[in-house]
Parts: sequence; C-alpha cells; structure tokens
Amino acid sequence: MKITWLGHSGFRIEIEGAVLLVDPWITGNPVFPAARRAEAIAGATHVLLTHGHGDHTADGVVLAKELGIPLVGIYDLIAWWQAKEGVQGVGFNKGGTVDLNGARVTMVNACHSSSVTGADGAPVYAGHESGYMIAGEGHTIYVSGDTDVMADMKVFNDLHAPDIGILSAGGHFTMDMTRAAYAAKTFFRFKTLIPCHYRTFPLLEQNADLLKAELPGVAVIEPQVLEPITL
Repeated sequence: MKITWLGHSGFRIEIEGAVLLVDPWITGNPVFPAARRAEAIAGATHVLLTHGHGDHTADGVVLAKELGIPLVGIYDLIAWWQAKEGVQGVGFNKGGTVDLNGARVTMVNACHSSSVTGADGAPVYAGHESGYMIAGEGHTIYVSGDTDVMADMKVFNDLHAPDIGILSAGGHFTMDMTRAAYAAKTFFRFKTLIPCHYRTFPLLEQNADLLKAELPGVAVIEPQVLEPITL
C-alpha cells in the first residue's frame, strides 16, 4: 500500500486494486509541482471527495472526465455533478460502505461545512462534509477530511479500529496540531499518523513538531509532496 501526498489535503492512495485520488487540488496548489501532474494521476481509478470546498474539489470534475473515472462522495454533491457535468459517480452517505476495486470505503461524519462557489460568487450548499474509513491489505486508514475534534471519533475507533490516521491539523479552518493530537490520544490507537491541511499558506500550521511531541508512541510522518509512503 502506498500513500502519496499531493499537497494540502490531497492524497493518492494505492490500496487493493484501487488508486484513489482523495481531495485532489492540483491546479493552482502552491505546493504542488505542476510539471508532475501526469505522475500524480497515472492509473487513478476513483476520485474520492470529502466535501465541496474548492481546495478539495478543484480538479475533481476535470480528472473524472479526463481519466473516465467516477467521482465518489456524499450523494447530494455527486448527483449534482452527474446531472450538471455528465460525469460518472458513486454517491452514498454516512454509515454507508462501497467497494472500490477491493478497497472497502465507509463514509463517516465530520464537523465542518460544505459548499461550492455559485455563479454570483456566493457559496451554494454541496451536501454534508464527511470523512472516510478505507480498509484493505490488512490496514484501515481514517481520512478525517476537514473537521474539528468530535466525540463521534470514539465510535469510529470502536467500529473500525484504524491503524493509520490522515488528520487535518493546520488550524483556522480545521483542527490545529494541539487538537489533532488530542483526538489521536483520546479516541484512536494509531500506529501511523500523517497530518494534512497544513503548510499550504502562512495562515496554517507549518510543521508537526507538536504532534510528534504529544504522540511519542506513534509514527508521525510529515509527508513530502509526491514522495510515496509505503506501509
């Protein structure tokens, strides 16, 4: 299994027979090297979206059309794009599980907001925000999506026991490193933890030093763009 950071909250996850592009923001992402786009998307089988905000979905429809692969995510947003853009889609909802080429993906709750930008520049409702449990190859990955700490996380661990966490931890729009560390210590038993939604802009946290200090028994990996993490 390989997990490759695409910058911000974007990941390429190779698991079972699936190559998932999770929240791919490639075009205009200040930390993504545009010349390496083809490498990042090669062989992708699905685009998995946590919510509608542009820093998570900017390339979703484009990639679905270009690669002929489905968008996967909350029913409301996926159904809207299917009707509006003619893309393939797998729409489901919280508590539901779908099989993506052998990877079992369960949608779980998140605490954030979700919208797309309307024609007049105002936000338009885009279905609820979500996270995912992605199970395969003897691992379960918790992709938190944009969220704050939630008591729901105890239920997630009771039901799924993820050993790998990909947690938003940049602050301002999501949990910061302190809150992400609290979530990891209080609700989960991760063996590996990868922070995201940080370093993109000066407004966000720039390193995971605090996360490492607070979780001495966990392998906290600060990802580097397009450098695969093999687990």
